[in-house]
Parts: sequence; C-alpha cells; structure tokens
Amino acid sequence: MKTNRLSETLTQALNDQLTKEAHASQIYLSYAAWADNEGYGGIANFLFRHAAEERNHMMKVLEYILKRGAKARVMAIPPPAADPSGIPQLFEKVLEHEVDNTSPVYRIVKMAHTEEDWATFNFMQWFVNEQIEEETLALELLDKIKIMGGENATPVALYELNKDLGNMPDDATLAQDVTTDNP
Repeated sequence: MKTNRLSETLTQALNDQLTKEAHASQIYLSYAAWADNEGYGGIANFLFRHAAEERNHMMKVLEYILKRGAKARVMAIPPPAADPSGIPQLFEKVLEHEVDNTSPVYRIVKMAHTEEDWATFNFMQWFVNEQIEEETLALELLDKIKIMGGENATPVALYELNKDLGNMPDDATLAQDVTTDNP
C-alpha cells in the first residue's frame, strides 16, 4: 500500500526547506560565535536562541515529511557567509537572511494551493506567520541601530543594545495582533 501523501514536487520543496532551515541555524550559530568573540554576550545569547529556533523549524519540516509518508533527505549545507564587519552589518545580514527564507516558504504555500494539498497548505501557514515575525523583529532591531547612529553607534549605545538583547523576548508584536487597546 502506498502511504506517501505528498507529491514529488512538494516532497522536494519541503526537503529543500528542511535544508534551508538547517543552514539558517548554522548562520545564526556563526553570527552568535562572532558576537561572543567580539564581547557582545547578550547579542550572542539572542543569536544562539535563534540558532536553536531555526533547528526546531528544520525538525518541524522533517517530522511533517515523515508523517506524510514521504522520504526526508538530510543534505549537506553550505558554510555560513563571512563574519560581519560590525553590529549594524550583522543585523542587516539577519534581515537579508530572513527575507531570503520567506520566498521558498511562499513558493511551497503556492505549490500546495495549486496541488490542492490542503494539509501542506495548512502546515505551511505556521511558517508564513513565523517569517512575518522574524522579518518584523529584524526590522525593529535595525530601527534601534539606526537611532543609535548606525555604523557610527557609540560603544555605550552598543553596550545598551547588547544588554537589552540578552534579555529580550524572541518574538515581535505582529500587525494582525494589534488593536486600539493593544497598539
């Protein structure tokens, strides 16, 4: 009896996403190690938590593929990009990475809709919301850095950001959650 309930195209796209999430985890891990080496322990902690979150995303995709009866493929990932030149560039790279990760998520959603695979379409909605949250968080951090002076941020301002990120929650308030009572 055939138990696979995913098309070949969706299986491939989901396996590609699994690899992309693994790569994302390594990117955040690399950035965290860099930040820690530069003396930004709070920023490193924030990035280490995001590395673990990306690994959890990878596991979520892996488990979904298996539960749908398809074959999950664990592939090699490319090495992370070069270290950033400073904290402002670090968060610019974080935003670029998150925007880059949104496109394949949308592609899978569109494929699932086209194929009328409503289980996969529903599953991927979690990732759509997650990408909104991740992009929002990165933009908020870039706004803070801009206010601090961007590339010319003072050591005191970077110290405060480092302290804040060490204790900051890992999620952002999303537009769909805002009300007049809770702006």
